Amino acid sequence: MKAAVIDLGTNTFHLIIADLAKGGAVIYKTTVPVKLGEGRINDNMIIPEALERGLQALEAFAATIKTHEVDVVKATATSAVRSAANGEDFVHAARERAGIEIKVIDGDAEAGLIYKGVQATGLIDTTTLVMDIGGGSTEFIICSPQEVLWKKSYDIGAARLMQAYFKSDPISATERDAIYRHVEATTAELIAKCKVYKPAKLIGSAGAFESFAGMLMIQNNKPAKDIASGVIDYDQYLQLSARLIASTHEQRMQMDALPPVRVDMIVIAALLLNFVLEQTGIKVLNLSTNDLKMGVLAQLQEDYNLDSSL
Repeated sequence: MKAAVIDLGTNTFHLIIADLAKGGAVIYKTTVPVKLGEGRINDNMIIPEALERGLQALEAFAATIKTHEVDVVKATATSAVRSAANGEDFVHAARERAGIEIKVIDGDAEAGLIYKGVQATGLIDTTTLVMDIGGGSTEFIICSPQEVLWKKSYDIGAARLMQAYFKSDPISATERDAIYRHVEATTAELIAKCKVYKPAKLIGSAGAFESFAGMLMIQNNKPAKDIASGVIDYDQYLQLSARLIASTHEQRMQMDALPPVRVDMIVIAALLLNFVLEQTGIKVLNLSTNDLKMGVLAQLQEDYNLDSSL
């Protein structure tokens, strides 16, 4: 039984196809930098150009899904679509043009699926803070190896903060301070919960964290293509984040292992992560290459196993 999972993120659309009969083994995957949140995400609007890019990506996904003779398709949309006034128009157009039925999920469900994806890596071996930096929202999950202790989605995604505050090149101290104040005011509950549960480490879910890890691998003379879930050196990350925050757009364009779609948003991601590390005192960092889409796949695998045992 083959399953296709589509993750419609604010910056990128992802497609994975897996064989549930073989333990959910991934047999195809691709990522398209759609930039659905470009231009007016803080106005809760998907601009026509971004909407068209999204539909074209879904049409291409539909063709690939047909080629692979997939049995079940799960398409999940998150912050950019759920907050957009014309989000339902996009969902309708996707159904009409690509034949893909999109489920728009809320932030709580998004955080739960991210946890399920990260849990499958086996990295959660103590009380942990999982962080997923998206374009529209950022999710935080405090968890143990067995369960979620607390979770929340905040509308402080990299695209939102970039469009609101990031106007200089490189980013100015004034802009950095404004981002810090906004994030501090927004995440008061997160910081309070971390004081209660005292997570011993932070696991970053894919996205920007893959870029951080890939850049550090290049720095350490290792091929970035070999990136896998595992440890991110704390001190090396702090040095890298300082370099990213101080750099110009053109300098970042020349940096190895930094995808073009993240060239500017990586600065916001570094500021967000630095804030969390400073506020929580966490000094152990891990990367999970699993994220929401792998959580959806894990849920499908559970459902398949349940159905097949009847």
